Amino acid sequence: MAFLGLVSKNWFDLLQSLGIVASLLLAIHTSRRETRARQISNLNAMKQDYIQIWNVLYSRPELENIFRSKQPVDRPISVAERLFVKMLIIHLDSAYRAMKAGLFVHLEGLQTDIRTFFAAPVPKKIWEELRALQDRQFVEFVEEVLNCSAA
Repeated sequence: MAFLGLVSKNWFDLLQSLGIVASLLLAIHTSRRETRARQISNLNAMKQDYIQIWNVLYSRPELENIFRSKQPVDRPISVAERLFVKMLIIHLDSAYRAMKAGLFVHLEGLQTDIRTFFAAPVPKKIWEELRALQDRQFVEFVEEVLNCSAA
């Protein structure tokens, strides 16, 4: 009985409190959905960039040698090959930073992609030359991925 008396005297305050709690729960739900939508949108943009970079390879047959040979590089690396690999390293760095910041969903095959890419002698050689110019955390990430494949 005392509870009903308390509710009848304070029904307006109770109603306001319930409204505030409901508003907060709705805001949390909406924020989570917006975050997920933004992550997927960012992932789609990153994939489009990835596709554009790889289209360069398909439109320029002279770049096919980047992945053909499994032998150490005993020839000069062309400017076009160096630029193509550099673009992919920059793209990989962007993907790493975006994932680390939670800007898009985790890419499950990223480590396999890195190992496959740097297994080829031309990208491996260019990475050895360019890694000193990269962000320390990014270099550590790539090296950790590459060392996991060696273990």
